[in-house]
Amino acid sequence: MSAILTSPNKNKRVVPQKADVLVVRLGPLKEHLTDGEFFKFCQINRDLRIEMTSGGEVIIMSPVGSEGGNRNFKLTTRFGAWAEADGTGVGFDSSTAFKLPNGAKRSPDLSWMRRNRWEAVPKKQRKIFAPICPDFVVELRSETDSLEVLQEKMREYLHCGAQLGWLIDPLEKKVHIYRSKTTVEILDRPRSVSGEPLLKGFVLDLSGILS
Repeated sequence: MSAILTSPNKNKRVVPQKADVLVVRLGPLKEHLTDGEFFKFCQINRDLRIEMTSGGEVIIMSPVGSEGGNRNFKLTTRFGAWAEADGTGVGFDSSTAFKLPNGAKRSPDLSWMRRNRWEAVPKKQRKIFAPICPDFVVELRSETDSLEVLQEKMREYLHCGAQLGWLIDPLEKKVHIYRSKTTVEILDRPRSVSGEPLLKGFVLDLSGILS
């Protein structure tokens, strides 16, 4: 795995992680890195998954394996069919990053927001990292993902305005359901999961995703 940082700085520190994850702490450089520059950096490294925490740590992850990619494909196509038919919101795949209210730039594996919220975002800002948190987010755990890190991301989404979040964990055969102002609900080996009341009429068939 390789990455190119186009703005070297003596305050930047590279923190060793697992072989598939690299964390770069930008330090004071974060204050001088514009959204446009970070977007260009992500474009240079299209084959990597890149996020930035609210504290300025750049998280560089290698692509998921083929099995994980197939799970993500099933998740996206099943949800996409509902979103297109429903029409009340706009869906996004795992390559989409958002600038959250806390400054973090995150790319959920799947996300959706009500159409009126999306249309309120200026068109120029939609072309890079839209400064908005989706209403609904999904993180699909891969074999190299830390469960604790994903749980923290889910809490971050809720703190930044998400109404519903699913952490789908094929490793432990569980689905963690996050809702605003409620405790986390954990389903053990469910066959499906409902998006009600936010996602009216949507029930995700988990065959081939959780199994």
